[in-house]
Amino acid sequence: MQMSPMPQHRRSAEMAATTSIRAVAIETSSRVGSVAIGTREGLVASARIQSDQRHGAELLPALAALCDQVGWEPSSLSECYVSTGPGSFTGLRIGIAVARTLAWSAGLRLVAVPTVQVIAANALGLAPPPVNLAVVLDAKRGRVYGAILRLAGDSYEVSAGPYQVEPGRLLADAPRPLAVTGEGVAYHRPAIEGAGVSVLPAVLWTPTAEGVFQLGTRLADGGRFTQPVRLLPNYVRLPEPLEKWQAAHPAGGGPSEGPASD
Repeated sequence: MQMSPMPQHRRSAEMAATTSIRAVAIETSSRVGSVAIGTREGLVASARIQSDQRHGAELLPALAALCDQVGWEPSSLSECYVSTGPGSFTGLRIGIAVARTLAWSAGLRLVAVPTVQVIAANALGLAPPPVNLAVVLDAKRGRVYGAILRLAGDSYEVSAGPYQVEPGRLLADAPRPLAVTGEGVAYHRPAIEGAGVSVLPAVLWTPTAEGVFQLGTRLADGGRFTQPVRLLPNYVRLPEPLEKWQAAHPAGGGPSEGPASD
């Protein structure tokens, strides 16, 4: 069946409706939080929140200040993209609580944005970007929250993880050549550099609200919205072989499950 072309006035109206969508992006998974606002046409403004202990106190005032800066009413926002981890458990709870509040009180539609993909996207600006990439975040007790991603066109897709695991175990079976990024590098550098990998510059290790905005926009375009009650921090699990080992040895001394405390 041959489809008739969409009338020009309808195309223009739908394009205007899409570009007029105003969104906020929230990143509180790391020690330095941030918030950003923009439309489908791109980022408009962003601000840093300097301490993870003050994410809750600074987040909403920072959002209000950004809206005032660009002449927007906060009530004009219609979507919220929020980093869901892994990362600082306290920070993630704060960011997700604020996102839920915006959804319930102002009707914003929510998009859950995986933090490891936000960090990985920082490498897209390299020439060329690495094909195989490991993202590592410190999980304390000698472990990382880690994931392996592979370049797929103009984005990175997760091929394994995220897991809570020793860094050497994460990297041992990853495809080569392999680049590593993420704030966990600073805490586990000897184990990582001893695994025969390259380490990306530290400026690329940290997730930002700008990155959450870019990925969140793509997910929103694909209709990947989440109900407020289903918006949860990413509870990182152990790799499948270790999960099976723990199931077979319930009284054993294997690695503990779940995120480390902040």
